[in-house]
Amino acid sequence: MPRRRQPTARQERLGAELRKLREAAGLKGREAATLLGTDSAQVSQIEFGTAGVSEERVRRLASHYACTDPDYVEALVAMATDRTHGWWEEYRGALPTPFLDLAELEHHATLLREVALLFIPGLLQTEQYARAVFSSRVPELTDDELELRIRHRMARRAISEGPSPVPYAAVIHEAALRIRVSDRATSQAQLAHLLETSEAEHITVRVIPFDLDGFSRASSTMTYVGGPLPRLDTVVRDAPHGSVFIDSEAQLNAYRTRFRKVEAVSLEPARSREFIHKLAKEL
Repeated sequence: MPRRRQPTARQERLGAELRKLREAAGLKGREAATLLGTDSAQVSQIEFGTAGVSEERVRRLASHYACTDPDYVEALVAMATDRTHGWWEEYRGALPTPFLDLAELEHHATLLREVALLFIPGLLQTEQYARAVFSSRVPELTDDELELRIRHRMARRAISEGPSPVPYAAVIHEAALRIRVSDRATSQAQLAHLLETSEAEHITVRVIPFDLDGFSRASSTMTYVGGPLPRLDTVVRDAPHGSVFIDSEAQLNAYRTRFRKVEAVSLEPARSREFIHKLAKEL
């Protein structure tokens, strides 16, 4: 297979999982190369996602690495043989790679969970709200860059609005509901949209009010993306240089616990909708 110049996050994840299996088996790269009848450079490229790997090779490696989880092996095979060219591909070369990686990750997600402290989560934003958020970026975006980001954000809604929507749960702090990223009309429209979308069976919105005592469960926003198996879940965090994808077992466990604790102290969905409705009337 030809070498990839810029692997996607999904391709890098497959390689990382194969590397974890090899290391757990106590094998060096050159030993894995011998099993495949290739060289260590090829194994390195596979593990960094810069080279593809066939279904037959995935199964052979899993067998040699003594992987006894058939569901996990099938999930890796699915990743290796996936040839999806989703809507996000039209933005390749026009938007930074993390935008495309996030869209692809959401496309394959089995569930989505978010904690938002300062802004409404991207999947729940109106076009005008998203425009205000992107317009505040420093350094400023050109008009073309701004429109591309807004179109991309709106297109991401496909996972919630399609025939097989992904279960989505968001915990939003009151600060995010109150901060006016633009004007009053934009905020009112955003809260109305939030109320409307929260009525969907697959979407759960909970609110953390300011008057909650002792709240220190979340120090920043987080997006938790479910994979085909828990060990293939991913956490997405925002960073100055773009999105960071986290997949270590220890970190995933920590973020699962963090979300459960934040969710546990938030208002129930019905009370959250009442809270949002009251806040919208106050604007």
